[in-house]
Amino acid sequence: MSTSEHWERVRGAIAGDAVDTPPVSLWRHFPEEDQRLDSLVAATLAWQRRFDFDFVKLMPPGDYPVIAWGGESEYRGSPAGTRTVSRYPVQGVQDWSRIRPLSVESGVLRMVVETARLVNEALDGTVPVLQTIFSPLTVAYKLSAGRVLRDLDESPGLVEEALAAITGTMRHLVQASLDAGAHGIFFATQCATAELTDAATYTRWGRPWDLAVLEAAAGAPFVLLHLHGLQPHFELLMDYPVQVLNWHDRRTAISLAEGERRSGRCVAGGLDETAIAAMPPNAVAEQAREAVAQLGGRHLMVTPGCVIPVATPDANVAAAVQAVRSGGAEKQRS
Repeated sequence: MSTSEHWERVRGAIAGDAVDTPPVSLWRHFPEEDQRLDSLVAATLAWQRRFDFDFVKLMPPGDYPVIAWGGESEYRGSPAGTRTVSRYPVQGVQDWSRIRPLSVESGVLRMVVETARLVNEALDGTVPVLQTIFSPLTVAYKLSAGRVLRDLDESPGLVEEALAAITGTMRHLVQASLDAGAHGIFFATQCATAELTDAATYTRWGRPWDLAVLEAAAGAPFVLLHLHGLQPHFELLMDYPVQVLNWHDRRTAISLAEGERRSGRCVAGGLDETAIAAMPPNAVAEQAREAVAQLGGRHLMVTPGCVIPVATPDANVAAAVQAVRSGGAEKQRS
């Protein structure tokens, strides 16, 4: 494994050690390029080489599970770069019986795996690469336009069988991605929020399947948990086997400092993903500096709370990176 400055920063941040500067990374969708392997890899590498981030979060289309299980989608200009599903694999309760385990050796899942291989090869292992993996309940939510949250009460047996199939597939995707060259995973749960579930529901229908997928990443040096939503079940997921936590820290009541104190883990955030496209560069830089100040630069990665808009100016991305890097350099000189 590489001993590049990127790796040194990531390892140091995870351990809570002093680093020259905290790791910094931002990510966006590539809605025109993410339908083909070659163009997605090229876009990913161009993004990384433009800004020299300390880790790469791979950005396959956010609906890749929908496509894998037979759905259809198209890009209709979403500011976030996400695609609109035009046909869901699960439209009625009986459709859950059609959700079976999938091979990761073909179709969009193969593209997801091969992206990890080709990006890591091009970067020669010098930059940590994270594969994007969705939690099983999140996948079920995506496959069904959210009806899973009704069906798990009305037809729990069918939903449970589907979740088992999804979990097996996502475990294989994790294993294949790590074998291909990914150094870890960005594990996103979009249902562990009071906006969609209560704690009891997530404990029953989310947590066991999450842990089964995370087990497949055991031993990976960099596993990041993303808690999507404005009312995350923070305490419920605190014992997950991950090294880094990421949530919408600029949009929720839990600051980076509070999240680090409550979890005892490295935290990632500090940049407001909803505002970054419209902010002047100096305001973006100030957010980055304030994030570093919250934790004194330790146990921290400076990132957005979620994906940034596709229209985010390069100057704003560069401002975030430069603010973190120059702040670290000034600290070292002082």
